[in-house]
Amino acid sequence: MATGLVRSPLQTEIYAFLRLAIPLASAQVAQSTTGFVDTLMMGRLGQETLAAGGLASLTFLVLLNTAAGVVMGASPLIAQAYGAGQKTRVEQVARQGVWLLLGLTLPIALLIAHLDSLMRYLGQSETTVILSNTYLDIMLWGFFPALGFALLRSVISAMSHARPIMAIVIGGTLLNIIGNYLLGFGQFGFPRLGIAGLAISSVFSLWAMFLALVVYILRQKELKTYRFFQLHQFKPKLLWELLRVGLPIGVASALELGMFTIVTYLMGVLGTEVLAAHQIVFQTIAVIFMVPLGMSFATTVRVGQWVGQQNLEGAKRAGYVSMGIGLGFMALMAIVLLVFPQQIIGLYLDVQNPQNAIVVSLATSMLSVAAIAQILDGLQKTTMGALYGLQDTRVPMLLSFPAFWGVGLTAGYFLGFHTSLGGIGLWIGQSIGIAIAAIMFIWRFHRLVAETRF
Repeated sequence: MATGLVRSPLQTEIYAFLRLAIPLASAQVAQSTTGFVDTLMMGRLGQETLAAGGLASLTFLVLLNTAAGVVMGASPLIAQAYGAGQKTRVEQVARQGVWLLLGLTLPIALLIAHLDSLMRYLGQSETTVILSNTYLDIMLWGFFPALGFALLRSVISAMSHARPIMAIVIGGTLLNIIGNYLLGFGQFGFPRLGIAGLAISSVFSLWAMFLALVVYILRQKELKTYRFFQLHQFKPKLLWELLRVGLPIGVASALELGMFTIVTYLMGVLGTEVLAAHQIVFQTIAVIFMVPLGMSFATTVRVGQWVGQQNLEGAKRAGYVSMGIGLGFMALMAIVLLVFPQQIIGLYLDVQNPQNAIVVSLATSMLSVAAIAQILDGLQKTTMGALYGLQDTRVPMLLSFPAFWGVGLTAGYFLGFHTSLGGIGLWIGQSIGIAIAAIMFIWRFHRLVAETRF
């Protein structure tokens, strides 16, 4: 008599979640490595390039992630339709997502082209403005493929096709690293273009990833049966539904990333050394944070698919599984950051060089604060993914404002400019905002799953 292991519903959910989350998180980590590698190479080009390039890279990231949040509204809608077996609706939502992509690209690209005036207004030095503007004037040509990739990633991951995303992003990241080396530092006969070369390499890799994903969708056995790109079928009502779900996601992303961006600009007001130290810590945390961010995408899909099947118990289980795994991973990363701060900072700067002593000291203190804060940051992000799976996007957006801007930014400004803490105080303040957001999102999810009835 043959016997086999029978998984419990909890074990089955953990397996299904990890099968989706691992490739999505890996893809996010690989994609964030683009900014990480850029920052490492900016550091080799000097403190001024590190400070300015990091600021420009973050500004681009904020605008991209805000727009990506809007098109990400396709993910819970498609996950629910896919779970319910509604192929036509899956196609229709994806098509309206393409229309939304086209509508967002031009105005945001124009905004990127004129950010130098805003930087001067916010008190950045002329050197920082010039170097940042050089980077952004090139990066704006990568906005369309970057946003297009985010849309298509949301579409196919909602249909449980996550592995090709990981492979494509890893390939694009390797391409970007090679391009950075060749163009940034002028190797193998290529011109030394500095920060402009880093931007050109990033744009090239963004186009390569976008086109590779389009080709995959057009050739994959299941996906090619879906007519995603028939743009003549414009449906205003469905586009509005997509905006209703996606726009709050975009605004919530803008509020969260906006807090980090304003803090970064405030770091610049405190001086180039403070800004350089902040960039080291922020880029390190940004790479690690990509894991719970990828988990949150997987959570949205798992919860959304259960909702499509009208299985509230499954949706509830999927949400709590992701929260637990996200919390455990980020706690482990916090330990690593606290134990090896010098080794991490040494990736960016020569810690033995006396000229870098102030930056190293500041970065060490900031890293300690960030290590503790990221535990709750991972938890709030996975919980938010669970809320999005329930198509609850408006209330999390409303909760994000008082948490990130009312508490986080206000506390950070006070501690940074009205105490002796400086840049460390800014980090403490934004960390308090993250903690408040995590608590409110968990409360919201617990309340919704307790009250929802199908």
